[in-house]
Amino acid sequence: MPMNPLFWLLITPIICALILYVVGRTIPPDDESSPNKAAWLSLFSILLTVVPFVLTAKKFTEEGPVSLTAGMITLTFDGISLLMTSVLLVLSAMVVLFSAQYMVAEDHEEKFYGQIMILMSSIMGLTTATDIFNLYVWFELMAVSTYTLVSFYRNRTESLESGIKYLVQSAAGSVLVILGTSILFGLTGEVKISAIRESILTSSPAVIAATACLLIGYGVKCAIVPMHFWLPDAHSQAPAGISALLSGIVIETGLIALLRALSAVSHAHLPLGTIFLVIGCINMFIGTFSALRQKEIKRMLAFSSVSQMGYILLGIGFAISFPASAQNAEGIFTHIFNHALMKGLAFLSAGALVYCIKVSKGNHEPLLLDDLNGVSAKYPLYSLAFTISMLALGGLPLFAGFISKWQILASGIAAQKSWVAFLIALAGINSVLSLGHYAPPINRIYRHVSNNNEVAISPKFQQAMIIPIIILTAAVILLGFFPGITAGITKVASETLYTMFY
Repeated sequence: MPMNPLFWLLITPIICALILYVVGRTIPPDDESSPNKAAWLSLFSILLTVVPFVLTAKKFTEEGPVSLTAGMITLTFDGISLLMTSVLLVLSAMVVLFSAQYMVAEDHEEKFYGQIMILMSSIMGLTTATDIFNLYVWFELMAVSTYTLVSFYRNRTESLESGIKYLVQSAAGSVLVILGTSILFGLTGEVKISAIRESILTSSPAVIAATACLLIGYGVKCAIVPMHFWLPDAHSQAPAGISALLSGIVIETGLIALLRALSAVSHAHLPLGTIFLVIGCINMFIGTFSALRQKEIKRMLAFSSVSQMGYILLGIGFAISFPASAQNAEGIFTHIFNHALMKGLAFLSAGALVYCIKVSKGNHEPLLLDDLNGVSAKYPLYSLAFTISMLALGGLPLFAGFISKWQILASGIAAQKSWVAFLIALAGINSVLSLGHYAPPINRIYRHVSNNNEVAISPKFQQAMIIPIIILTAAVILLGFFPGITAGITKVASETLYTMFY
C-alpha cells in the first residue's frame, strides 16, 4: 500500500493540513501585513500533492484504473477521478495563492488553509469510492470541511446564519443519503456499487424509494432545484476563495457522488435520464431568473452556478437516455472543467474588487452592483478579468463557456430525436436570457461614472491576488480558442460515465 501512488495522493493533503496548522499557529507572520506562514505551506502542500497525482495519472494511462485496497475497502482512480482531481489541484492552488493576501490579518488563518487541505483530500477520496457507504463517508468529510469554511467569519451574524442554513439543509440531505444507502444494503446485502448493480435488475417500491432518497440527499450538495437555497447565502458570506471552490468544484463533486450512487440502480429500468433532463431544464431557468433579480454580485454568481449546473444535468440526461449521446458525452466534463475556471475567475476577480473597494478599508459589506460603477478606471486588470468571466459564463464565442455548452447540445443532437430539439432550443434561449444578468455588471464597470474619489490601491500590495487572476483569465481565453487541450482527460471521463450506466 505505501508504494501505491493513490495512497499518497489521498494522504498527503491530510498530513500537510496538520503540519501547516501547527506551523501557522505557533509561528506568527513577520508583521500584520504579511500572510500567515500557513498560506505558503498550503501552496507548497498542493504542489507536493501534484507528485503522487502525476504518478497515479501515469499509472492510470498505462494500466487502466488504479485501485487501493485496505481490508474490505477499495478505492479506484478512474477517468472521472482524473478529471476532478485535475480541476481540484488547479483551482485550489489559485484560491490559496489569492487568499494569501485576501485573508491577511484574519483570525485563525491556519484553520482556513488546513480546512482547504482536508476538503481536497475528501474530494479526491469521494471521486475514487467504489461502494455506497464509503461514498457517504467521504461526502460527509467534504461537508464538514465546507461548513467551517462557509462560516469562517464567525463574528458576523450573517456568516453564522448562512453556515447554519447550510448545515441544516446538508444534514437533512445526509439523512436521506444514509437512508437510501441502508435500503440498497437491505435489498442486496452489498455495499459495493458494481455488486448492487448486478443484483438490482428490476424496479420495485423499495428501489424507487432508495433512488429518491439518494437523488434528494446528494441533490442538496450539487444545488439541484429546489434543494439549492443554501448556495446564495453561503456564497455571499464566505471568503471569495471559498465561494470559488464551492461553485467551481464542491457542487460538481456532489454531482459525481450522485452519479456514482445512482449507477448502482442503473440496470433497474428507472427513468433516470428523463429525471435529469427535467431537473436540468428547471435548474437552467430558475437559476437564470433568480440571478436577474440580484443586486449583490456574489449572490448573482451563486444563482448563475445553479443555472450552469442545469447544462451539466441536461448533458447527463442525454447521456443516460441515449447510448449515442453517452458516446459523445465529453461536453459534460468539458463544462465541469471550464466552469471551474470561469467561476473561479469570476469570484476571485470580484473578490479582488471588493478587497480594494471595501475590505482593505475595514468594510466587510458585500459587493453590490452599484459598487462596480466606473471601477475600470482604477482597477483595469480586475475589471477586465471579471468582464471576461461574465462573457465566458454567458457562452459567447471565443471563450471557454461557448465550446463546452455547444458540446453538450451536440451530444443531444446525436440522439436524433425530434423532441430533444425542443430541449436544445430551451437551452439556447436560456443562454441568451442569461446575458440579462451578465451584461449589467459589465455596463456598470465601463459605462458608469464612479462616485468614489478615493485613490486606488497600489498593485504592489496585491501581487498574490493578481497572479491567479491572470492565470485563470489566460486559461479561459485559451480554452475558448483551443478546446482540444482538455480532450485527453474529458474523453476518459466520458468513457467512465458510459461504463457506469451501460
